[in-house]
Amino acid sequence: MMTTRIKICGITRPEDGLLAANAGADAIGLVFYPKSPRAVTIEQARAICVVLPPFVSVVALFVDAEHFEVEDVLADVPINLLQFHGSETPAQCESFNKPYIKAIRMKDDADLVDAVEQYSTAQGLLVDTYNPNEAGGTGEVFDWDRVPDGLDTPIILAGGLEPRNVASAIQQMNPYAVDVSSGVEVSKGIKDADKIRAFVTAVKTAQ
Repeated sequence: MMTTRIKICGITRPEDGLLAANAGADAIGLVFYPKSPRAVTIEQARAICVVLPPFVSVVALFVDAEHFEVEDVLADVPINLLQFHGSETPAQCESFNKPYIKAIRMKDDADLVDAVEQYSTAQGLLVDTYNPNEAGGTGEVFDWDRVPDGLDTPIILAGGLEPRNVASAIQQMNPYAVDVSSGVEVSKGIKDADKIRAFVTAVKTAQ
């Protein structure tokens, strides 16, 4: 079994970014979606990135953003990877000449085999719980059996993960990475040190 990577998403404060990195996270997620309670400004994002140690990837999350909004972030924040969490087309995702992952919200008709083919240039697909009222960070789990085995792209598992269930998710699915936000918070956008450490420990001991 490969080593499962860890992304802590919805970071809003420098101290939480540093906490995630020191706990062993491979990546942090910055949300550039104004409707999210975890949204950050460019200024906040830059302050978070300044304190991060080397080799921690910074992922910028967008939901159906205008092209210039993404470009503005890329111009001012050291982003390693883009995450598109809306209805962006492959052409839109590719238009920034930056590595990207595409989130697939697991609606009843979600077809991951088709998504792999459609977003063939993505570095991976992030599978997340579908909620008609929220684009992500719902804290809700979907049926992991809906993800087929042997997909020809890295799968990042999100949706309702927390320290108590992430080991089971890894043992069942063996995803490339796991992505957590609300499962390691004390309130929306504010991370909990003990929960982050427990989450990372659970991931590492599950392998």
